[in-house]
Amino acid sequence: MINRFPSLALTFILALGLSSPAQTVSAKARQIQDSTIVIDTHADTPQRFLDENYDIGSTDPSDHGHISLDKAKAGNLGAEFFSIWVEPETNQGHFARHTLDLIDSVYEQAARHPDRMMMAFSVADIERAHREHKLAALMGIEGGHSIENDIHLLRDYYRLGVRYMTLSWSNTNEFADSSGDMTKPNVEHHNGLTEGGKQIVLEMNRLGMLVDISHVADKTFWDTIAVTKAPVIASHSSARALTNHARNMTDDMLRAVAKNGGVVDVNFYSAFVDEDYRKANEAQAKDREAARKAYIDELKAQGKTPNYLDLDRIDREWSAKIQRPPLSSLVDHIDHIAKIAGVDHVGLGSDFDGVSGATPQGIDSAADLPKITQALVDRGYSATDIRKILGGNVLRVFADAERVSREMRSATKTK
Repeated sequence: MINRFPSLALTFILALGLSSPAQTVSAKARQIQDSTIVIDTHADTPQRFLDENYDIGSTDPSDHGHISLDKAKAGNLGAEFFSIWVEPETNQGHFARHTLDLIDSVYEQAARHPDRMMMAFSVADIERAHREHKLAALMGIEGGHSIENDIHLLRDYYRLGVRYMTLSWSNTNEFADSSGDMTKPNVEHHNGLTEGGKQIVLEMNRLGMLVDISHVADKTFWDTIAVTKAPVIASHSSARALTNHARNMTDDMLRAVAKNGGVVDVNFYSAFVDEDYRKANEAQAKDREAARKAYIDELKAQGKTPNYLDLDRIDREWSAKIQRPPLSSLVDHIDHIAKIAGVDHVGLGSDFDGVSGATPQGIDSAADLPKITQALVDRGYSATDIRKILGGNVLRVFADAERVSREMRSATKTK
């Protein structure tokens, strides 16, 4: 039988990771943090909204989640792009239905807390939420399979408020190759974007939906850069030069995003920001997957359908077996991207609530975001540049996408 929860020993190990010396946030760093709109471009909290009936207004001190309204306020998180991610294997045949359920879950949270949270669909909405001291809730679809190869669904999702789409998740879909399955011989690939995929990118430009190239295969990235008329984002990717994972971006890619005018939002997942952690994570992969399968089989034998939270429980147990990397590993990626692409092209894409607790030491929730600001202060970044990293760059790219949309729509009308 698979233990569904971390053993006492593993819990103790995890506690050791959590009890690292607290980083002091200076008055200077706090002032910078509190004087800007902090934007995170990727959190998987909707899985909790839907599967756990989690309330973002929770004040439960034992909650291990990364995002709550209190945690967001403590870290001065002003805008969150909530990930609309449909697990492709367990949702075969109803990708769109599950996508809609997740979208609804975000709206329901905003409706529960209208005094502290509001749905946002534009740069102006984010700025208004900031003035009203509310968390701006935005949405991004993580994985093009959600549109079921139907451009009409893409438009419908935009109408419902979705403001970015990751062209692929870890699975290659009908129009875009993914970095997650390029080594799998049984998967049919397209050599990047199909012609239909290129049209989807252009339609996203026309709509004003940000094109997200996190998760895509390298060739898909280059095809997208060649086609898009608007700046792209990498909603949750880090630097491959520092951590050799296919989900991360090479220096040539970073330079291309800079030339495109886009932004790379650094993922906080330990296996994407620390090479030692990545290697340890890969070393346990075979045993971890076997344990996962046994756990899933056990649930199925009980007549239960495994969901995101079921798998998250066992993934947390395995993550706890690896020592968490230092916060400096995460900041190294911000620093590297700022040096290679330029400080105008780096931001934050935490992957909060999507990495089974596997974040660097000291980053246990959105409340800890000021520690990143302190680390940047310590490395000599100016207040102006730190504000760009914390959210200014994403706001600029979002505004550019809105401008391109207006221009494309206007051109269509005059034809």
